[in-house]
Amino acid sequence: MRPIFLSLESTAEAVSLSQATVQLLVREGSFPKPRLLSGRRVGWLVRELDEWAEVRPVSDQPPPPNTGHTNRRRAAGKT
Repeated sequence: MRPIFLSLESTAEAVSLSQATVQLLVREGSFPKPRLLSGRRVGWLVRELDEWAEVRPVSDQPPPPNTGHTNRRRAAGKT
């Protein structure tokens, strides 16, 4: 069964953005707002995420090559 709602973490992963970017886009009004599921729980409606993704403009830029670069801040915390 396909989920109806996604958490922030799952939403960010599904649209290939960071959680911070998803939250920023919501605040800017350019990304679907989460729905209130219970008193303290929100989730994004999968159908609205699909619709948002379908209207993204097509890019003429190729994806960047994988440079093998790691995030230094993350790597520094894993010592």
